Amino acid sequence: MRPARWAALVVVLAALVFAVEGGEYGTWDWLGLRRREREEIERIAQLHQTVDSLGRAAQALEQDPRTQERAARELFGMIRKGEFLYRIPPPAEP
Repeated sequence: MRPARWAALVVVLAALVFAVEGGEYGTWDWLGLRRREREEIERIAQLHQTVDSLGRAAQALEQDPRTQERAARELFGMIRKGEFLYRIPPPAEP
């Protein structure tokens, strides 16, 4: 091959590499952005699920007497008339 053909081949290969990887966003950057987009869509779906479950829990605390009673007993140590509450202190550390 003559040097002119080698030079033309090098220019064509350089143009091909620049077309794939050159510019502001190359192919690898684009693939990375697509991966990050999928991850963010998954995170958004998880957050929607969390918000929905917290909304159901808040609604239950506002409207459901059983949930209100359970929260009062577990969180605040409340008892009904006629019940006894026994508290066991944690063991003392030496």
